[in-house]
Amino acid sequence: MNIPQPTPDAGERADVASEGPSPDRFVQAFAKGLSVICAFDPQSPMTITDLAQASGLDRAGTRRILLTLETLGYVRTDGKHFWLTPRILNLGYRYLSSLPFWHLAQPVLEELVAEVQETCSIGVLDGDNVMFILRVPTRRYLSFDPSIGSHVPAYVHSIGRVLLSRLPDPELRAYVDRVHLNPLTRHTISSKEALERALHEDRKSGWSFVSEQYEEGMCGIATPILDAGGQPVAALNVSLNAGPQAFETATNNILPKLRLAARRLSTQR
Repeated sequence: MNIPQPTPDAGERADVASEGPSPDRFVQAFAKGLSVICAFDPQSPMTITDLAQASGLDRAGTRRILLTLETLGYVRTDGKHFWLTPRILNLGYRYLSSLPFWHLAQPVLEELVAEVQETCSIGVLDGDNVMFILRVPTRRYLSFDPSIGSHVPAYVHSIGRVLLSRLPDPELRAYVDRVHLNPLTRHTISSKEALERALHEDRKSGWSFVSEQYEEGMCGIATPILDAGGQPVAALNVSLNAGPQAFETATNNILPKLRLAARRLSTQR
C-alpha cells in the first residue's frame, strides 16, 4: 500500500538511486518477516512448509519468523498450522488513520451511495495495482465486489486510470513501458499507445471513465482525492452497469455528485 513520503530534492534522489539497497538502508530480516506475513492465505491456516514456499524463504528461517510473530501476538498456531490474529489489523489501521480524509470517508460514501444508488469505492495505487481501502455497496448485486485490501491492475479500473494520469510524465512513461496488458475481457485495452493517450485525456479532464475493462457488463467513473498540496492521495469511484447510456449517465448525473464528494474528502487548503 502506498504510504506518502517526504519528497526528496534532485540531489537526494540521485544519492538514493546510486546507493540502491545498501546494507545500512535495508534490513533483510525485517523484509523477510514482511514477506511471511504477506504469504498467508486469507482462506485457511498454513503450515511452515506452505509459508516457506509462498514466501520464497527456507523452512528454518520461516519457522524463526513465525515463532517471533507468535511471541508478539501477530500469529497463532496449533502446533502445525499458523494463522494471523486480529492484532495484524493494527498495521493496516495505522496507514488508514494517517490518511487526512479517513474520518470523513465512511459517511461521505454512504451519502453518495444514497444519492446515486450505485456502489462506491475508495482506492489507492499499490505499485502497479489498485488497492481498495473502503467500499460501500448498494443493494444491487455485483459479480465483482472486491474486499478491502484486494487488488486489480491499475490500467483496467477507473481508480487506477485517474491516479496514473496524475503521475509526472517520466513516471507515467515508465509505467506504460513496463506494464503487461493482459486481456481480461474482450474490451480490455491492448495497445500501450492507446493506454497512454487515454491517461493523458484523463489528466486533462480530471476524471476517468472505464467500461468493461476488467469485467463484462460493468463500468465505473472516478475522480481523485487531493491533499493540501493538490496531489492525489486516493481516488473515489462509482461503479455501474455498462450499456448504451452508461457514459451519459456517469458523466451527466453521477460525475457532479462524485466531484462534490471528492472535494469534501480532499484536504482543505
